[in-house]
Amino acid sequence: MVIDHIGIVVKNIEEGIEHWREVFGYHQMTDVVENTRQRVRVVFLSKQDSLLVKLVEPVGPSSSVFAFAKKGGGLHHLCFKTDGMSEELERLKGLGLRVLAPPEPGEAFENEDIAFVYAKHGLNVEVIETDKKAARPPE
Repeated sequence: MVIDHIGIVVKNIEEGIEHWREVFGYHQMTDVVENTRQRVRVVFLSKQDSLLVKLVEPVGPSSSVFAFAKKGGGLHHLCFKTDGMSEELERLKGLGLRVLAPPEPGEAFENEDIAFVYAKHGLNVEVIETDKKAARPPE
């Protein structure tokens, strides 16, 4: 597995995009996409020679990240890309990690499957097996 991106929860995605542009030099890489299953809006940001950043904004109080965003947000997850999700999830479970969300289509990844597991030290891990990202905004 290799790190694909880091996920950051924000209260407001547009403000988050501007903050990451101004402070860290990141640029919006994709359109803002609503993930209806997880009730969040997400956008990918990029910077040359750096990891991708995915900003995550809750869509209402039923979102799993609503309380976290209300407290100010911050680091939510590391995402690892694998060549075989089923095998990797079984390996991680065998090492004692807990599956939080089994594989399901993720709108930010053109409906390719995503999964979440919980590792030690409070770390949420997203697992993907695709390079696809949401549509890119017009130049």
